[in-house]
Amino acid sequence: MIDGALIWEWIIKAALLTFVLLTGFAYTTFYERKLAARIQVRLGPNRVGPGGWLQPAADGLKLIFKEEFIPAKADKFLFVLAPIITVIPAIVIMAVVPWGTTASIFGREVFLGIADINVGVLYILSVASIAVYGITLAGWASNNKYAMMGGLRSAAQMVSYELALGLSFVGSIMLTSAFMPEGSLGLGDMIQAQANSVWFIVFQPVGFVIFLIAALAEVNRSPFDIPEAEQELTAGFHTEYSGMKFSLFFMAEYIKMAAVSAIGACLFFGGYRGPWVDAVPLLGPLYLFIKVLIGLGLMIWIRATMPRIRYDRLMAFGWKFLLPLALANVFITAVVIVLLDSLK
Repeated sequence: MIDGALIWEWIIKAALLTFVLLTGFAYTTFYERKLAARIQVRLGPNRVGPGGWLQPAADGLKLIFKEEFIPAKADKFLFVLAPIITVIPAIVIMAVVPWGTTASIFGREVFLGIADINVGVLYILSVASIAVYGITLAGWASNNKYAMMGGLRSAAQMVSYELALGLSFVGSIMLTSAFMPEGSLGLGDMIQAQANSVWFIVFQPVGFVIFLIAALAEVNRSPFDIPEAEQELTAGFHTEYSGMKFSLFFMAEYIKMAAVSAIGACLFFGGYRGPWVDAVPLLGPLYLFIKVLIGLGLMIWIRATMPRIRYDRLMAFGWKFLLPLALANVFITAVVIVLLDSLK
C-alpha cells in the first residue's frame, strides 16, 4: 500500500511548485520590464510600490476585473478551453525537473522534486507538443482571419523547431550513457553524470546553442514571435481574447520560459549541482533558481536587442540550417564517443 504520508508529500510538493510558477510568472514579467529597461536605458515600472515591486500585483488585479467577451460567432467551448490547454502543459512539464537530491525535513527523507522518472526527456517532448493545440484552437475558435493566421503560423513554427529541440537533447543523452554505463533519459541521471565529469556545455556548446534557439521558437519569444506579429496580424492568435483568458496565454509563455531555463540548466549546466550541495542538500533548489534566473535574463536580453525575423526566413532557418546542424551535432558526438571508447 502507498504510504499516506507519501501522498501528502506529493500533494504539498505539487501545490508548492504550482504556487511558485503562478506567482513567479507575474514577477518574471516585472524582471523582463526592468532588465529590458536597463538594457535600453529606460526606467521601467517604478510607480506601484517601492521601486515598482507591486506592479505585477496591480496588473493582475486589473486583468481580473477587466471585462471579458466572447465573439458572437466563435466556438464558445473551444474558445474558453484553448487558454487552459495552453497553460496546463507549461506547468506539468516541470514535474520531472529535480530541484535537488534528498533532504531531511521534519525527520523525513524527502526527494526534492515531484518525479524523477527515467524517461524524463520523452515526457518533456511529449508534453511540450500539446501546447500547440491550445494556440491553434484559440485561432480557429475565434472565427477571425487574423487570429486563425496567427494560430497556423504558430503551429507551423512550433512543429518545425520541435525537431531541432529534440535533437539538441540527444548529445546530453549520449554523454550520460558515456559517463554512466547504464544510461538514462532522466534529468536526475543527467545531472549526476555531470557531477561525475564536467558540465555538458563543455562537450556540447553547439547543442546548447541549438537548444536555446529552438526553445525561443518553441515559446514564441523574440526574435521568433511571428505568431504575435502586431503589424501583420493585429495581435495574432489571441486577437479576440481579453481579461484573464488573455493573460493565460502570457502566463503560459512566461512559465514555459522558466521551464526551458530549468531544463537547459539540467541538460547543460549541472542542474541543482553546486558547491557544498552534497553536504547541504537544500542548496540545490537555490542553485537551480539562480541558473533559471540567468536563463531568463538571457532570453530577455535577446528580446531587448534583436529584431523579429521575417516568417519565410524563420521557416527556412529552421529547416535548412538548424535541423541539419542538429543532425550533424548528433553524428559528430556519436563518432567522438565511439572513438574515445575504442582508445580505452
